[in-house]
Amino acid sequence: MDTYDVLVIGGGPGGYVAAIRAAQLGFSVACVDAYSRDGKPSLGGTCLNIGCIPSKALLDSSEKFELLSHEYADHGITVEGAKIDLAKMLGRKAGVVDKLTGGVAYLFKKNKIKSYHGYGKLTRQDGDGWVVQIGFEGQASSEVKAKHVIVATGSNPRSLPLASFGGNIVENSGALEFSEVPKRLGVIGAGVIGVELGSVWRRLGAQVTVLEALPGFLLPADPAVSKEALKQFQKQGLDFHFSVNITEVKDNGTSVSVTYTEKDQSVTAEFDKLIVSIGRVPNTFGLGGENVGLELDERGFVKIDAHYRTNLANVYAIGDVVGGAMLAHKAEDEGVAVAELIAGQAGHVNYDVIPWVIYTSPEIAWAGLTEQAAKDRGLNVKTGQFPFSANGRALGHGDPRGFVKVVADANTDKVLGVHMVGPNVSELIAEAVTLMEFGGSAEDLGRTVHAHPTLSEAVKEAAMGVGKMAIHL
Repeated sequence: MDTYDVLVIGGGPGGYVAAIRAAQLGFSVACVDAYSRDGKPSLGGTCLNIGCIPSKALLDSSEKFELLSHEYADHGITVEGAKIDLAKMLGRKAGVVDKLTGGVAYLFKKNKIKSYHGYGKLTRQDGDGWVVQIGFEGQASSEVKAKHVIVATGSNPRSLPLASFGGNIVENSGALEFSEVPKRLGVIGAGVIGVELGSVWRRLGAQVTVLEALPGFLLPADPAVSKEALKQFQKQGLDFHFSVNITEVKDNGTSVSVTYTEKDQSVTAEFDKLIVSIGRVPNTFGLGGENVGLELDERGFVKIDAHYRTNLANVYAIGDVVGGAMLAHKAEDEGVAVAELIAGQAGHVNYDVIPWVIYTSPEIAWAGLTEQAAKDRGLNVKTGQFPFSANGRALGHGDPRGFVKVVADANTDKVLGVHMVGPNVSELIAEAVTLMEFGGSAEDLGRTVHAHPTLSEAVKEAAMGVGKMAIHL
């Protein structure tokens, strides 16, 4: 039986990063992962294979088509007869995925990490380590032993109680593989995944209807940001319905009918395809936790302490399977932290400044507290806001939508949160996160020299606005 210092169960962003960092720290490391793509093992988990990476590739392709068809005329560029080659577009997406998943395999080889394909099942303690069975149900399995085990098995899409996935009812991975653009696309759930995937197919020609049970759009975001984003998406043609109650979903073979109540009225809508995006649930399938007494909470997430330790000796857990923000970068940082903690170092993740990003057009990004959340904590706040319509680079780029908002403590000037909607804010948010990580003030940010002309000047001006010093407003 092969023996390792550290065995990671799950090869997604949390798992493969934990494995690499543990190897860098001198441990002998193995990683077991069950994911297959095109009949072959494929590291990278949901994010690289069927989530973050392929969805962003399609978002980029669809936005280029949107710009070519509708936006470039303002730049004096006219193109007639632009067409979509969906098969080629999907092929490009697959190529991006291949490059990145292959990159993880290369990094494993470089760092001398052994990769196993199958489910990792905790079976028993053996001396100072754990014996883990590796394989697939109904097939031959093998066993390995590790002193430390890191559970990083991620999450799965939550299905509707009224209808399971299959046929014309799909989750995120199915929505990335449509063989043709649906004429009528329904999306249940107005969260990050639903809005991003709805945007992809809307740009490519689908009529998109979004059904949301909650009373508003992006409620965790700053209200000013969610209001602006909703206005822009509605202008693009996305049809949102809030406070709806789904009562029936039926796949008719060639279409899907969805019956829901809205404002006490029963409505039945017909779609060619239906994307269900109502959240994700922890993935503990095949882990064997029930056989060794691994504690889960009432929602099925693995219970951990502040150092990612489960109730089992030398068994840790990170990423989606432990709950919290279900974000790849959160899992990655937890992977680094847990490897360092195992090595006796001070691994740590600052959950107060984890950035959130939605890769629509305009993009949405935020980190830290909203203005209302800060007030709810009893803090006195002051804010600064600057529109991209007053930013020279945004105007030259032809996309002056949105703004940057900075929330700061009125007494100390410490930045508590930064909220953005507009062009390339997925990149701009990093500056704000860095500042908040080191406890910086709005004046620190506002008095830092930013190149001109750049979109980042909007961040500077918003920070200056906290102290009523904005120059270009």
